[in-house]
Amino acid sequence: MVGLAGFARALHEAGLPVALDTTHLFVRAVGELDVAEPAHVYWAGRATLCHGPDEIDRYDLAFSSWFGGDLPALIRPRGARHRTARIAPLTEPTGDRSSGDEAPHVHLAADDTEVLRHRDIAELTASERAHLAELLTALRPEPPRRPAQRMRPHRRGPVDPRRTLRAMITAGGETVRPPRHRHATRPRRVVLLVDVSGSMSPYADTLLRFAHVVTRADPAHTEVFSLGTRLTRLTRALRARDPERALIVASNTVPDWAGGTRLGDTLGAFLDRWGRRGQARGAVVVIFSDGWERGDASLLADRMAQLRRLAHTVLWVNPHAGVDGYRPVQSGMAAALPHLDRLLAGHSLATLEQLLEEVHRA
Repeated sequence: MVGLAGFARALHEAGLPVALDTTHLFVRAVGELDVAEPAHVYWAGRATLCHGPDEIDRYDLAFSSWFGGDLPALIRPRGARHRTARIAPLTEPTGDRSSGDEAPHVHLAADDTEVLRHRDIAELTASERAHLAELLTALRPEPPRRPAQRMRPHRRGPVDPRRTLRAMITAGGETVRPPRHRHATRPRRVVLLVDVSGSMSPYADTLLRFAHVVTRADPAHTEVFSLGTRLTRLTRALRARDPERALIVASNTVPDWAGGTRLGDTLGAFLDRWGRRGQARGAVVVIFSDGWERGDASLLADRMAQLRRLAHTVLWVNPHAGVDGYRPVQSGMAAALPHLDRLLAGHSLATLEQLLEEVHRA
């Protein structure tokens, strides 16, 4: 039964929402069948661990990888049609399919995915954007941590006097190896401020999908806001499990999508309503914007200075920063630059992965 629980964990790592109760149901279902028969295990898992037809392909791949061998013959109802993939391939497959050699097709798909990781999001086609959305859901962010006041046992660190004294009493007063401890850690809050103005419209959809991935990784310690001509809180919308539904709700929530940019005013609204009340204190704040400011740049500089005093780390992600020869000469970018810990590029999936590492290290 340990292998069955491990298979459930493998499905969870593959992106299927496998909960503890469904794992217990799967183990009970296999217990009623013949565990030595692969077909019985397959159908028991598919009936208990899959929540819809869209998850069957990932379930089949995980099953064949975990247990090995061919999948059981599928029983389809009369007149049923085979479901096609929801995400179109990046390029049309080439080569002779009759030869039976599938290695070139797999190699091409891997190459296309690697190329897509470094492509500028603004230059992607509709099919490439759909494939990028699938790659974003595969990201596994590691939230940043901060030291806590409470101590916990550890192999390294200062000697724990209380545990040492108790161990000596238990040993009859004999000298023992002193136990050690160190400060425990707690999650550090992450705040994402996403510019949804017209100049950022080629990147806004992907950035909100990225924000959804970060929010789902730690919903209790992640806040998301949109910046434009006004400030809008999107945290509740992006906590939805389904990314498509979350994006629809978030887009309907934002009243100034693809509008103007007033970074100083919207940052001031964030600080007055949310930041000083605890959302920005000791947090990792990430601002996604190209730095075009229609308002007063000196106001933006003042707001950024206030934010820097509150936050633990302030990161600015500019999609144009990844272009060779880029200089932060925009009025908003020049005003904010002295108050940043780092200026990062955010024009591709690879740069967003680097951003996750920066947030984790913070």
